[in-house]
Amino acid sequence: MTARTIAVANQKGGVGKTTTAINLGAALAMRGKRVCLLDLDPQGNASTGLGIARDARMRSTYDLLLGDASVDDLAQATGVDDFMIVPATMDLASADAELMSSARRVMHLRNAIRLRDTSFDYVLIDCPPSLNLLTINAFVAAQRILVPLQAEFFALEGLSQLLLTVREVRGTANPDLRLEGVVLTMFDRRNNLCLQVEDEARETLGDLVFDTKIPRNVRLSEAPSHAMPVLNYDPSSRGAVAYRSLASELMQRHEQEDMSHV
Repeated sequence: MTARTIAVANQKGGVGKTTTAINLGAALAMRGKRVCLLDLDPQGNASTGLGIARDARMRSTYDLLLGDASVDDLAQATGVDDFMIVPATMDLASADAELMSSARRVMHLRNAIRLRDTSFDYVLIDCPPSLNLLTINAFVAAQRILVPLQAEFFALEGLSQLLLTVREVRGTANPDLRLEGVVLTMFDRRNNLCLQVEDEARETLGDLVFDTKIPRNVRLSEAPSHAMPVLNYDPSSRGAVAYRSLASELMQRHEQEDMSHV
């Protein structure tokens, strides 16, 4: 089976990227999809946030990049049924340098994912907060890119740089790559700047901006310290409700795409 592969990316840190990868993955799994999250960030925050202790990360996305094993081989259980993770280790920090010596250095993750069947419906990739070689590997491997965008003053400037990189990857290594969409994060409807950023994003990107907005929510911040998605930590919180809505919106888009191809 071919999984829908989505890179969750923004080169700016602190915008809710890992929070989105964890909670969207959990929400999709709770909607009956088999999901695997690839932690491609050397900091390993997604792995920690899903309860994978450092001494339990014997094999990781580093092994995936080297072609030593498949996603199904490396996936570890989380506390959510049908939601698995391939964790990250600090070995990833040296992967950039090691991959640079490879003639096909941007193709390693794509080969690991696409050349083998997988049992998953969705593979999400939590990218590092930079446009480095690990992120480029994710863009080449993915079919779509989901961009968490914090509603702040410089948000759209950073987005334009990311979209330029997407265009370059499409022109060279992955012509099928598309923008899945932009999800506004840390949103406070009482803040005029948030509303202004939303208006500008929708004016620029139209329907690519998801209707769902992820609010500022203390439960979202607390959940990783309890090693679980907010959907488990506090299912009725505003953050949990928002990520369930985002998963529904994403699946609805995909169902409509599938119908159009019949």
